[in-house]
Amino acid sequence: MKRKILLPTDFSKNAWHAIGYALELYKKDVCDFHILNVFSGTGNVVDSLINIGPGSELYETAKLDSENGLAKLLDMIAFKHYDNPKHHFKTISTFNNVVEAIKNIVEEKDIDMIIMGTKGKTASRTKLFGSVAIDVMEKVRNCPVIVVPEKGKHNLPKEIVFPTSYKTHLKRRELNYLIDLAKKCEAVIRVLHISSEDKLSDKQLNNKKLIEEYFEDVEYTFHSLSHMDIPTAIGCFVQSRDSDMVAFINKKHVFFGSILTHPLVKEIGYNSKVPLLVMHDLRS
Repeated sequence: MKRKILLPTDFSKNAWHAIGYALELYKKDVCDFHILNVFSGTGNVVDSLINIGPGSELYETAKLDSENGLAKLLDMIAFKHYDNPKHHFKTISTFNNVVEAIKNIVEEKDIDMIIMGTKGKTASRTKLFGSVAIDVMEKVRNCPVIVVPEKGKHNLPKEIVFPTSYKTHLKRRELNYLIDLAKKCEAVIRVLHISSEDKLSDKQLNNKKLIEEYFEDVEYTFHSLSHMDIPTAIGCFVQSRDSDMVAFINKKHVFFGSILTHPLVKEIGYNSKVPLLVMHDLRS
């Protein structure tokens, strides 16, 4: 089965690193890689979309820069000997807001996975995730995304941490991307429960049993940490085990407001080397 992978780029080092990670991750798969650059005529995207259009000097200059940048990227891929016969590359240059452009391409091209860097050229050195990466993880709900840190490992994940409260009923199809990745990389899934209670409720026990059923074809283990806040617990667990990836189900209105944007980032630290797989709650 051919996979369709979207690789957004702003031509930063982090974006190039994420492309390398994607090519390694899917090295055994037949893939169409769609490399996307979203351009605007000025630094203010909204102003650009309103006031600048095809034919204007600013638009045409930005468009040419984008197309030249994509052509250079293809040359770099060839130069680095990423000459996998199973991989085919297509470039897309578009004038839009980044998140809207990604949503549109995901729909038009029937994209299976987005792989991108955590931050672009202008992002702060003290923040792990740039605003674009956070927006994509939060708002592009029609496709999972793997976000690769600036200093992320290039090796395939062998241990994937999956934090869960067991309080939410998960569907098998919501976890299919994680299961597929674990099979592809022969990775172990470490199911991490961070608890404030001494024992699981009946509902939690039932949800834990469901996870056992879903993961029957992959290697997995259960772990628990108690009396720690969630971000600290995840950070400690990942760092102590030298895990390779953290996978989440993004529950709308819950995940990003309470976990990702501030505390988790601070606790894991901006030197994190762990890619993040964000899947979505299909009911929201």
